[in-house]
This record gives sequence, C-alpha cells and structure tokens, in this order.
Amino acid sequence: MSVAAQFSDLYGYEPAGVWAAPGRVNLIGEYTDFNEGFVMPLALPHTAVAAVAKRDDGVLRLHSADIDAPVAELRVDELIPLSKYGQGGWAAYPAGVVWALRDAGHTVTGADIHLASTVPTGAGLSSSAALEVVTAYALNDLFELGLCAPELAVLAQRAENVFVGVPCGVMDQMASACANEGHALHLDCRDLSIRQVPFDLAEEGLQLLVVDSRVKHELGDGAYAERRAGCEEGARVLGVSHLRDVAYAELDDAVRKLEQAGVDEKVVRYVRHVVSDDHRVERVIELLDAGDVRAIGPVLYDGHRSLRDDLRISCAELDLVVDTARAAGAVGARMTGGGFGGSAVVLVETGDVEAVTKSVLAAFEGAGYTVPRVFAAVPSAGARRLG
Repeated sequence: MSVAAQFSDLYGYEPAGVWAAPGRVNLIGEYTDFNEGFVMPLALPHTAVAAVAKRDDGVLRLHSADIDAPVAELRVDELIPLSKYGQGGWAAYPAGVVWALRDAGHTVTGADIHLASTVPTGAGLSSSAALEVVTAYALNDLFELGLCAPELAVLAQRAENVFVGVPCGVMDQMASACANEGHALHLDCRDLSIRQVPFDLAEEGLQLLVVDSRVKHELGDGAYAERRAGCEEGARVLGVSHLRDVAYAELDDAVRKLEQAGVDEKVVRYVRHVVSDDHRVERVIELLDAGDVRAIGPVLYDGHRSLRDDLRISCAELDLVVDTARAAGAVGARMTGGGFGGSAVVLVETGDVEAVTKSVLAAFEGAGYTVPRVFAAVPSAGARRLG
C-alpha cells in the first residue's frame, strides 16, 4: 500500500501531496561541518517519504509506518524544545521542524503527517535528517513559505540542534535537501556554497559500497557533544573562530601551540583530525577534477586512520570492515558518519564487489558479530515532491 493510501486509511481523507527526502552517506570530511570546514556527501536512494495535508486549527498529527505506535497529536503552539517530543523518539524530528519554522516567523497552522522511511536507522546514514527535510519540504510547499533548499536545510538543522538537543552540523540536512543525482555534493559549511561534483563510478569500473555494521549509535549520549566542545576549545586556544581557519600547512605549529598551552591531549587529537580531514576533502576534489578516481582510495584509508586514532569514534566492527576490505583488494575504505557504530564506505573495482563482500561477511561471522548489511551507494537525487 502506498504512503498516500496509508494516509487516507489513517486520517480518513486524501493527503495534499507526497514528498521524499533521502538519507546520505559521506564520502569524506567527518566532524568538519560544525567547524565550518568542508564535506563531501552524496544522497542515497533510500528515502523518508511523507504524505501530508495542512490544517488550520493548530493541531499537528504525526504517524510513522515504521513505528508500532498510535498517532501523536500535538498543538503547534505548545511545541517546546527538549520537551516530551524534543527528547528523542522519531516524532521529535518532524515536530522540531514545525517548531523551527514557526520560531523563524513562518506561518504553519498545523498538519496531518504520515511518514515511512527506507533509510536504515542508527547506521550513520542520516535517517533523522531525512525525516526533518521531508517535513520541511512538504510544509514549505503547502504553506507557500517560499524558502529555498539551503534555507530549509538550515531550519531542519536548527530543529535537531535546539528542539531535539543534538548539536549536529549542517551537512546531513544540506545533503538531503540539495544533492543531485549522479553527483557528490562539495559543501563549504562556512557560507553553505555548494558544488555538484560528477561522481559516475560505473563509468570508471568502480562501485561504492556501504557496509552497515548494524552496531547502533546514539549521538545524543554526549560523545558527539564532547568532541564538538573539544574542537571549540582548540579553536579558542589557537585564536581562531573555527578550526576551518587553521591551514593544513600550519598544523604542526598548531599542535605545538596546543601542547605548550597544556590543553588535554584529546583536544590536540581532535584538532589534528579536523584540520587534516578538511585537507582530505580538498585532495579528493583535486583528484576527481583530474579524473583520477582510483587515487582517492588511499585518502579514504588515511581518513579512517584519523577517525580511529585521533577522533577515536570507530569501533571493532568498523575497523574489521576496513581492514578486511583492504586485504581483499578494495581501492579504499573508511568508516562514515557520527561513529561509535554505523557504517563504512568501501570503494571497489566492479569485478571485485562479490569477493570483497564475501570477505567482509566471512570476517564478521568469524568474529561472532551480527551479519552486516551491504549495499551499493548510488548517488541519488535530493528532496523533491513525488505527487
């Protein structure tokens, strides 16, 4: 049954429309977005789909086809950050978007929303951003707010930061809102300028795999916030507004300055990761522009080492994916997303997909881990109206 038909069964009338917004996987550039640096995500074919109708009585009704729970009924003028629907749970994300739109002065008088998603949750693939962005897109259309895709992404990020309480950067929402099919999105998180970078791996005889370790993570548990605070402390000691302002050529000097200032060694590690990962994004862009796609493989491996050793957000399962893929001949691999579980990306020759996949599955079985989910990451379209 379609999402629109489910809406009709649930609410007793037809929706005004149906919208979709994708999850994303990040090729390179991790924990750089809130440091006003560079990232390079691509949208996945997996989407959150919303059937929506506007209301004018101040009532917001929310339902998910993926959650065994009744319709949540709220009043838009009673939405409060970090309240019942701002402390986790799927409903916090669409409710937070309604709050963010209204808090920014936009007229949203209520809605009936039914959602269904194929974006894996807890896999580091931005399932929450997909829920936020699809809600924002639908309400922007229905209430004729006239907001552009980047503006909707920023409001969706604010919903997650303030209403839900997760201090994420803007990458996830921008990728979901702005990505183009067949491209990776080069995003400057300082001014939100974007460049659509052609990323046709099939033409090069390559494929990008996502390996969902099935180890679930929860970014609201404080680990993400602790690293963000550490980055902010590093920037303060170095006398810059954000770590974006530390040039890669000056990294060794910056590390010495931090050590001389007596900051915690973990802050030094965080700074080293962010500055070097910004450089890795720029390096990947250079290589793609030069048509040397395979040469990004070592950059991915180096990125994983930094995430594992400096940022320390990897886990045994993700390390096993990367190490096994490398031994099986993968061109490149790294963990992706917020860490502490979630997914890895693996760049492979098309002819090696089966062998690399079998090697990873066998390694997980041998280690006694849950069988991972492996699928191709095909650069897909961002948020759009379906009907």
